[in-house]
Amino acid sequence: MLRIHFGFDDLARTRVGARPHAMWEIVLSVQLLQNREGALLFDGWRRTVRDRVQSWVRPLMTLAPHATYFPDFLTPAGSAGSPEEDIEAVLATPRARVRAELELLGAQRRLPEWTRGLAAGDLRVIEGVGHALRSYHDAVLRPEWSFVEAHIEADRARRMRAFAEGGVEGLLGSYSPLLRWNPPILEADYPVDRELMLEGRGLLLLPSYFCCRAPVTLVDPELAPVLVYPVARDIQDGLSGPGGESLAALVGRNRAAIMKAIGDGCSTTELSRRAGTSIASASQHTAVLREAGLVTTQRNGSAVLHNLTPLGSELLSASEHPDAPSR
Repeated sequence: MLRIHFGFDDLARTRVGARPHAMWEIVLSVQLLQNREGALLFDGWRRTVRDRVQSWVRPLMTLAPHATYFPDFLTPAGSAGSPEEDIEAVLATPRARVRAELELLGAQRRLPEWTRGLAAGDLRVIEGVGHALRSYHDAVLRPEWSFVEAHIEADRARRMRAFAEGGVEGLLGSYSPLLRWNPPILEADYPVDRELMLEGRGLLLLPSYFCCRAPVTLVDPELAPVLVYPVARDIQDGLSGPGGESLAALVGRNRAAIMKAIGDGCSTTELSRRAGTSIASASQHTAVLREAGLVTTQRNGSAVLHNLTPLGSELLSASEHPDAPSR
């Protein structure tokens, strides 16, 4: 369990990232290339980009393995600038910090010899890492960047509506059930128990296209607090991999799409938007899934909220091969 502790000043300093952070997207997507997490959403992307990547991706897989830790210096703090600015910030990390964080990484897995040069500030090695980051961005992320930006902008618009209607309380509450706001603590399911004390620094909530299923935060509590979370994805982005096809074979492609679109819960109107179908069609599909014990529907005033049942969640999770890297 991750528990983020807010004070009065922290509430005033909580904000939502306005644009994609190139290094977070690079790191999280490199991890996705090394696992089968989120098969429904990402298998099509994996098949496409594996034809683009070359040997230069190997240093990135060393630094950002599919594991419980990757160095914080790969995702520099601050508002996202251009991809080149984010990459330059990584390369300018003080040597002592690089060395300390590589030691943490090396405690979990054997590192290749070149990482010693990186820890020592060897310019040739640093330039090699820079080449790998730029090559990966150009070959893998640049073709997808407008798509990534559109999803980030849509998520931010949703959060700003929640803020306009309910202030910071409404904003934090809008992340349910991914995040749970129990004032003054924001909670999230996490592989380890962590207590993050904001201590007046506020929190940057950073939407990410390649963050999959669970939020991610930095390991070093002294760094500027950030919580990276997955944006809602249009179901038509997925259902392209083996997991998606197997789920579609079981409940039908359209209802598999509806189950995936429900995600962490949504109204019928939001569901129809995510799934790219009419409100009437979305309502009809949820009725069938509800009778099958895969979906629940609760009324909240004039709106209804659809959620997956435990059985529905297990079915969807099994189809996605959940094995997420976490912090």
